[in-house]
Amino acid sequence: MSLRVAVIGATGRIGSEAAKAVAAAPDLELVATPGRSDKLETLTEAGTQVAVELTHPDAVMANLQYCVANGIHVVTGTTGWTEERLATLRGWLDASPGVGVLIAPNFSIGAVLAMKFAQTAAKYFETVEVVELHHNNKADAPSGTAARTAQLIAAARAEAGLPRQTDPTTHGLPGARGADVDGVPVHSVRLRGLLAHQEVLLGDTGETLTLRHDSLHHSCFMPGILLGARKVVDTPGLTFGLENFLDL
Repeated sequence: MSLRVAVIGATGRIGSEAAKAVAAAPDLELVATPGRSDKLETLTEAGTQVAVELTHPDAVMANLQYCVANGIHVVTGTTGWTEERLATLRGWLDASPGVGVLIAPNFSIGAVLAMKFAQTAAKYFETVEVVELHHNNKADAPSGTAARTAQLIAAARAEAGLPRQTDPTTHGLPGARGADVDGVPVHSVRLRGLLAHQEVLLGDTGETLTLRHDSLHHSCFMPGILLGARKVVDTPGLTFGLENFLDL
């Protein structure tokens, strides 16, 4: 029996690709594609089992609240997550213990692997910084992927007993050293012509290591979205990061 999947945000660039990918998958059935002007009741009326949510930080909480309350599993790539938002979401999930939600800062398998590689390398280098480059219409900075990468790097360094990085800058313009994410500098570039790109630069005495991933087309996110939709139904509660659904 096919899994009944809806795509919220199907008019967007990634959402439209996701709707096509779900419709083309032999084990999935695309049952709804509600837009901004549509009521969320469309999801329950269509018998949605999994909602792929690809909207905007301003809309994601209301979408997830409705889905979780109505027993619909969710796979979301929307960013803008804070500890307060995560705590609220966990509260909703506590009240609906059978529902699963996957928050994926990035659906690209290559990007997830690059994050894992950076996490592995972090404890071997004294210094590390992250540079993320995206199209000029991106709403958030730094990107969810970059923030997640920095968090994984910081956790790996802390587990290895490494001290927090220090910034020797004494003179400079505000923001020149990027955003501080758990002690890891993260720099955001917004440029027309780009899609989604990230570099992790690690340095120590006499050497550097650069890990770079480039998303060249929205199609690279589709295998991860489909994987998330298939796995989330058997994974109740909150899962943060597609890497948790991969055998890494």
